[in-house]
Amino acid sequence: MSGEGRDPQAIRKLAAGKLVIASHNPGKVREIAELLQGHGLEVVSAADLDLPEPEETGTTFVANAELKALQAADLSGLPALADDSGLCVDALGGDPGIFSARWAGEAKDFDLAMRLVEDRLNDQPDPPRDAHFVCALALAWPDGHVEWFEGRVDGTLVWPPRGPNGFGYDAMFLPDGHDRTFGEMEFTQKHAIGHRADAFRQLVDAVF
Repeated sequence: MSGEGRDPQAIRKLAAGKLVIASHNPGKVREIAELLQGHGLEVVSAADLDLPEPEETGTTFVANAELKALQAADLSGLPALADDSGLCVDALGGDPGIFSARWAGEAKDFDLAMRLVEDRLNDQPDPPRDAHFVCALALAWPDGHVEWFEGRVDGTLVWPPRGPNGFGYDAMFLPDGHDRTFGEMEFTQKHAIGHRADAFRQLVDAVF
């Protein structure tokens, strides 16, 4: 969704040219670049431009995506796209949620993060294993204008993790209606059904 209640005709369009991906995560940058192919954009990452990583002080996925996009656009003088995404586990009250990356620690150890999720679940008697991924995208311009979009995919958690593909919590997430985790899926299959692809479909329909 993009700014609920707004006239779609009022959404700012994105012109061809350079676009900053406001992320230092190589896996995420690669996925976003793939999803943007064919739209006349020259993608450059925040890491390529040596931009600092802002402290994610927002209380929602959208708020964190916006602050990252706005900082990158301001510092680079270019339009910037940021993603904030995470795993929300029903039995954990929505955690890790916006703190999904932080559960992996400074070393970005998502094997540790997945184990932490599993251990928290095991602290409960026969907990439900329902979960969903959320992806918020924020597209910002140097003048401070922002458009945002949010996607979601529902599923359940498996243990032990399965599959070498993807990143983050993909290997323990089994999307509804499928028998392979995101970690077992090839890139094209995951992105046909994933939360990031859902948000990108909305963005592409709106700004190109």
